[in-house]
Amino acid sequence: MADVTWTQERQSRGWARGVGALGAVGLLTVVPRLSLAQGPVNPGCQAAAATFQDACQKTIDLFDYLAPQLATAVAGGNANLGQAGPLGGLGHFTIGIRANAVDGDIPKVDKVTLSTTGPVSDTLPVSRIPVPMLTADAGIGLFGGLPMGVTHILGVDALLSALYVPNYSNSNVAIRPASPLKLGYGARVGLLSETAFIPGVSVTYLERDLPQTTVIAVTNSDSLRVQNLNIKTKAWRIVAGKHLLFIGIAGGYGQDKYEAGTSIGAEVAGASSGSTPLAAPSVTMTRSNYFGDLSLDFPIVKFGAEVGRVSGGTLSTYDTFAGKAAGASRLYASAGMRIKI
Repeated sequence: MADVTWTQERQSRGWARGVGALGAVGLLTVVPRLSLAQGPVNPGCQAAAATFQDACQKTIDLFDYLAPQLATAVAGGNANLGQAGPLGGLGHFTIGIRANAVDGDIPKVDKVTLSTTGPVSDTLPVSRIPVPMLTADAGIGLFGGLPMGVTHILGVDALLSALYVPNYSNSNVAIRPASPLKLGYGARVGLLSETAFIPGVSVTYLERDLPQTTVIAVTNSDSLRVQNLNIKTKAWRIVAGKHLLFIGIAGGYGQDKYEAGTSIGAEVAGASSGSTPLAAPSVTMTRSNYFGDLSLDFPIVKFGAEVGRVSGGTLSTYDTFAGKAAGASRLYASAGMRIKI
């Protein structure tokens, strides 16, 4: 298990509206420091006017609660669903789409009442809702590897991914990306190429950055803002698998690292916090990721499914939540299809 590690600036962390639509675009990704105790009020919130202190702190707590779930939805498991070994060199490629969904708990922000006289520690209700993410990925064979007995070693593939974040708004939340599309990149190195008797084994590394995005959430007549959110994710995996007739199985382990920075603002009781952020987060996280894949293989089209689990530690928040602990381990699942040549 990997430890959850935190780096925090004095003005720390931000927040985004927790509904299925927010999860669908996967906008928030960061993680917290280890602690079992109730967390203190953020220094940036303490320095704000009393009108904004509770809004500021709840924004940070909600962001921390949602962040590990959304991070998992972005990262998923295997770089290419159902693929264990290298593709086989030049002329071979795979391209596909997949949907990830985390077994999530989403805070009911519309049930939150903000204090205007300072921070108040509340227990916030949650709904158990899948947190989804839709992505596209591709693998391109570059080098078939070196002969080693009946197999090959050190085959190399290029990896690409794409995430699309649309503009979205309803009565409670607005999502405004600066640019809707962001590409990711990485590589796969084959330790063993799959043969009739030998499984495929590989190591992958993939970086995904989300578009810079602003999220505005409304609770009653107040609003909370995550402004200019920037997120970078880095993931490595070791995967092994074998195809038997038209069925493929694969499994693996890896680690995910998330880096995020943003700023937050609010409007409470008709007053705006203005252009100066109430708090400016800068955090990193590392978590362990285990997964297993099952695929149905036809001559060109492959259909796959995946189940995985991420784990970290616990985190402290000033407010508490009625669901799982904020840093609890989470199950996730993926399904998709891809074309392999």
